Amino acid sequence: MIIESNISKYIVFAEDGIAHALRKMTLNRSRTVFCVGEHGTLEGVLTDGDFRRWIVEEPEIDLDQPVSRIVNREFRSASVRASPDEIRDLFDDGVTLIPLTDDRNRIVSIALRAARAIELGDFTIGSDAPAFVIAEIGINHNGSIELARRLVDEAVLAGADCVKFQMRYLPSLYRNSGDPNDLREDLGSQYILDILSRFSLSNDELFETFDYARAQGVLPLCTPWDEQSVLALENYGIDGYKIASADLTNHDLLRFVAATRKPMLVSTGMSTENEIKQSVSLLRDNGVAFVLLHCNSTYPAPLRDIHLSFLDGLAEIGDCPVGYSGHERGIAVPVAAVALGARVIEKHFTLDKTMEGNDHKVSLLPHEFRTMVDSIRQVEAALSKQGERRPSQGEFINRENLAKSLMATRQIEAGETITDEMLISRSPGRGLQPNYRKALVGRPARRSIKPGDFFYGSDLDDVGVKPRAYRFRRPWGLPVRYHDFQNLLGQSNMDFLEFHLSYKDMEQEPSRFFDRPLDLGITVHSPDLFSGDHLIDLAARDEGYRLRSVRELQRVVNTTRELSAFFSRSSKPLIIASLGGFTKEHPLAEEERPELYEMVATSLDALDKDGVEIVPQTVPPFPWYLGGQLHCNIFVDPVDTATFCETYGYRICLDLSHSKLATNCRNASFKEFVEAVGPYVAHIHVSDAEGLDGEGLQIGMGEIDFAVVAEQLDVLAPSAGFIPEVWQGHKNDGEGFWVALDRLERWF
Repeated sequence: MIIESNISKYIVFAEDGIAHALRKMTLNRSRTVFCVGEHGTLEGVLTDGDFRRWIVEEPEIDLDQPVSRIVNREFRSASVRASPDEIRDLFDDGVTLIPLTDDRNRIVSIALRAARAIELGDFTIGSDAPAFVIAEIGINHNGSIELARRLVDEAVLAGADCVKFQMRYLPSLYRNSGDPNDLREDLGSQYILDILSRFSLSNDELFETFDYARAQGVLPLCTPWDEQSVLALENYGIDGYKIASADLTNHDLLRFVAATRKPMLVSTGMSTENEIKQSVSLLRDNGVAFVLLHCNSTYPAPLRDIHLSFLDGLAEIGDCPVGYSGHERGIAVPVAAVALGARVIEKHFTLDKTMEGNDHKVSLLPHEFRTMVDSIRQVEAALSKQGERRPSQGEFINRENLAKSLMATRQIEAGETITDEMLISRSPGRGLQPNYRKALVGRPARRSIKPGDFFYGSDLDDVGVKPRAYRFRRPWGLPVRYHDFQNLLGQSNMDFLEFHLSYKDMEQEPSRFFDRPLDLGITVHSPDLFSGDHLIDLAARDEGYRLRSVRELQRVVNTTRELSAFFSRSSKPLIIASLGGFTKEHPLAEEERPELYEMVATSLDALDKDGVEIVPQTVPPFPWYLGGQLHCNIFVDPVDTATFCETYGYRICLDLSHSKLATNCRNASFKEFVEAVGPYVAHIHVSDAEGLDGEGLQIGMGEIDFAVVAEQLDVLAPSAGFIPEVWQGHKNDGEGFWVALDRLERWF
């Protein structure tokens, strides 16, 4: 229920003609008008049904006669002082508007059962209002209040209605109190915490920026990521709230914000249709005005994943105004979204796309934002897949990094009944999301759970997979990090460990993680991302960028040498690396690729590789980097990959998932791909794949015929070792790895 104070579109005067009343009924789209007398007192109501009944009974139709002659004088109304529950009880299937009157029976506002329009500050969000355009500054001020003010100024000049920021209280938001140097965290959350620790404004600085925005004539809004931030924003007097996609399933936070009775703009990225419906039900029960924003939470979002046609479905689910929060490049999609019914448009805003921080890369510059605002009524279609809303692989990655998980508040012994007090929601989102709380409560714990441990899907099952000794025809290992390899040792009979390093790991002394040499082999997976948002690219045309990539890879080589001293079977460890050659806007033509391979070879020649072997891995056409996508141009095609190996004397890591996606993209044969590169395979990453970008899937959940692949590799690369590189397989003590190994044993 929404209380509408702007009542003029619902009001006709007693002396107005019937035709005028009909026109107003059409314009307000409610098929209802209220008739008032000379002093504004409420005299009656005219609905679409009332008019039809009058026509049936009237022998002569005169639409110029006063509307007061045909109004229904038996209607429902309520005092403006009535409680929300009292007003809500007056609605039924036939009554969707309730006039609210003062003590003199003058109509002062109207209660609407559905949120056809929402008042936010001085703006109206609804079907009859212009699109409400938000410049999402977020943390693109990079911790500088001076830059924040400049962004506000430029947003005003670019035509924004609103500037939006973000507020976090890290000590309560993260399980580790927001420690950016916590080596236990995954690569994604390490990166997020590193950025947040350096680029956040204080609350007072944000409030000062909000005041500045108001003075410039633009509405300030903010996304609170936790309850402490909501309290701070309430004390300030914010006009409304934006809820991030990562918190759509955080029902506790939704209730806390809804209790403020301020309008809420709620993004729906990273979520399934059913999760959206659950949150909508919660918002309705709390009687708050809200807008649902369609969103694909990848940075940047590929056009084929945007699913813009879901705007209609979202409007049906929410029975409310809908909008679009975009992370794709360019302005075509938000403009198309407006044409499809979006009443809110949110786009990231920056002054420099090369600044550090993931949001800058998907932001619009001031002149681009101005073009978008000026073109908002033009349509360029960007519709994609149909069907039920489900998160893409990139969204799952960002869901892990940004969302919250249920964690244990204390030690829980196996068999102990899980109670509500044992559960708490904290970032990152590596375990069960907060909306699984009810499903966990009352169940016996399947395992011993330490304070701060995540809960997983297997905690809702009656049986689980346990590690054991496996039998394979080739060496096998597990992908590990510094913080978890000790936990996996001794659980099975692996031949080696593959350390997947982050740029934070590169700052550590390897010796601090080992108390003895291990009777195992070792491989190392180089970081893709280094500090300052530097993605390794040995084929970069920017010479400075390329040379930094060479230096970073040399650091990986040096670290690998240090690590190998702790592994007795490490005669010449492999370093698995993605070597770049990507583009942002579109893939390169075939004739442009040889130059990139030559630059890679030149870069590799500059390295001191003594004692190690660098092994480029095959890559997908659209790789995910921290939830966003690029176009890969090298080590994607089997022929030019084999040519590189033959020409320059390198072996490769065959990533089955990546290469299956590459063949799907080209409508080519995966069997022929393996046949072409098989003789050069030194190492194998094994997981399933689906479609164009569904990588790292559990074995059997995608499209790879592992029986055929195993047969080929037995002939072409019989001694190459492998790891199960199932996405998030390390969770819950390696549960995903054990499932994969169980399934692979029959073929490998």
